[in-house]
Parts: sequence; structure tokens; C-alpha cells
Amino acid sequence: MAWRGNISKSMKELRILLCQSSPTSAPTRTFVEKNYKDLKSLNPKFPILIRECSGIQPQMWARYDMGVERCVNLDGLNESQILKALENLVKSGATKA
Repeated sequence: MAWRGNISKSMKELRILLCQSSPTSAPTRTFVEKNYKDLKSLNPKFPILIRECSGIQPQMWARYDMGVERCVNLDGLNESQILKALENLVKSGATKA
């Protein structure tokens, strides 16, 4: 998973939006709890923003150069699928660079 260390090279910012209590956000909460520390240690100056809002559908936003943003709806995805979605966002940013 070498791509984890390249997040800061292909993106400008990563935002994860989730609900603190809804069952649809449970896999996203688990993903954040298990992966945030590792992602942040590999990309210490890269902004990884976790935004909690009651009732919101779980989403992951990637911001690239020139203000380009991409969103992935995480509703219905399990933890490994969320990780794959992040990998795709990272690789997508690498092709834009």
C-alpha cells in the first residue's frame, strides 16, 4: 500500500463527512478510527479533515490542484471498499499532476 504515502503528493486536502450516530456512517467511522493515525503519520503536513454532522450521508471529498474536487458517496460501502475508494482518489490525483 505504497499509495498511502503519496496522498500529499497527489491531493491538496481530504475531507471525510459522516454522522456521529447513524448506522449508514458506521463503516466510515470504523475506517477513520482504524486508518487516520497511519494516514496522518505517513502524510504529517497533509490536511485530513473529519467533519461530523447529524444526519449527513457519509462522503469523502478530495481536493486537487486548481480547486478541482471529487466526491465519493460512502453510503453502503464497507471499510475495505472505503479504503479502495481512497486509493482511487489518490491515483486519480496522481494522473492529474
